[in-house]
Amino acid sequence: MAFGSNKMDSRRSELSHLPDDWVGWLEPGVELEGRMKVSVGLIRLNTHFKGEIISDGVVVVHDQGEIEGEIRSRVVSITGKVKGAVHARERLEIKEHGILLGDIYTPCLLVDPGGFFDGQCHMPTPEPAAPGIKELEVRKHS
Repeated sequence: MAFGSNKMDSRRSELSHLPDDWVGWLEPGVELEGRMKVSVGLIRLNTHFKGEIISDGVVVVHDQGEIEGEIRSRVVSITGKVKGAVHARERLEIKEHGILLGDIYTPCLLVDPGGFFDGQCHMPTPEPAAPGIKELEVRKHS
């Protein structure tokens, strides 16, 4: 039997429930400062991070996660605490116990009961839909 093979097997079974597109996670005990860039996939932060996070995927600020700085991502989900602006191109979720202290820029905001934010919410004005065939017929006959 190879050295440490039992550890690897148990680690694989622990990670089997994670999404296929996850690229990493940071757990309590790790503190980072600076700029983080994630090109694709899901990153889960359950630790303290100070700085800027830029992602083309999903950023999850988990229960014990504390972010001080700006987050720019496609999707952001918060159950921890964020102090700073959040720019979510598709969707921002503030889950139960999640706290956001800063401005929000997103077309879709979901706040679960028990979620909290203090700041301004900026949502783009939706583009008017092109008139449908029925609307054109109604206008024509009016």
